[in-house]
Amino acid sequence: MSRKRVAEPGPLSEHVPGRKKACWGILTSQGSWADRSPLHEAASQGRLLALRTLLAQGYHTNIVTIDHVSPLHEACLSGHVACVRALINAGANVNAATIDGATPLYNCCASGSAACMELLLQNGAHTHTTHAHFPSALHEACKRGYSQCVESLLSHGADPDYGVAHLGSALYMSCLHRHTECSRILLHSGAKVNVGRDSDSPLHAAVRQDSADQASVLLDYGADVYLRDSNNQRAVELAPPGGKTHQLLLTFEVAPRTLCQLCRLHIRTVIGPSRLKQLPVLPLPSLLTHYLEYT
Repeated sequence: MSRKRVAEPGPLSEHVPGRKKACWGILTSQGSWADRSPLHEAASQGRLLALRTLLAQGYHTNIVTIDHVSPLHEACLSGHVACVRALINAGANVNAATIDGATPLYNCCASGSAACMELLLQNGAHTHTTHAHFPSALHEACKRGYSQCVESLLSHGADPDYGVAHLGSALYMSCLHRHTECSRILLHSGAKVNVGRDSDSPLHAAVRQDSADQASVLLDYGADVYLRDSNNQRAVELAPPGGKTHQLLLTFEVAPRTLCQLCRLHIRTVIGPSRLKQLPVLPLPSLLTHYLEYT
């Protein structure tokens, strides 16, 4: 998330007609903005007392920089929970977006602050943006391996199959960056195991990274080993010869899924992602519930 500053305005002649008064980069005559304020600095550094003092002195909670960065963006990027809470209580916009489309929620995923994220989500933060080209908080958490952030987003209604055109699915992102726990959480929530980026599947991504753990989890949740990528190659053809991942795929091809596994996959597909979280409250034997939940 950009934090670039602009050059400080030079001194203006007192005799220029209609001169706009500048104060901390804010064009007060137009109610506009230009650069970081003391409130941004306090939020970024986690100085709660200073932040409260500035708010009491009249600094606007939603004051923004030239890049549309708000104090809440700064507090989330630095993971300062108390400052995030104070700004929200003062009326900060939890869905404010920078010129690059980054929201405070996205910044939480960039910093790995699940506590800040929970505060935002409890106060109306949207799990996904309305613009497909804007950064995705879920993808950012999967890219960086912040599994708690992934869990929090999904528990608040984030779509596990949410995709970004140039990035693919969140599952593909977690496989690309070797974050097995994030992949497991997404799959447990019902993410489609074979949806990646274009013809490249999550299994292709995991195998290219020679991640046997990732590949194993994907296979457990129904990954198709016969899918071909844009170069018409199957996953087994991409695995380093003789490695653990290559051996795993070869073994799987000669010993396919059992009927028990196939039944579980089919039942989970019929139930659907939106209802999988209701499994524990269904009148089912605990053995069957655990079987369907992979626990």
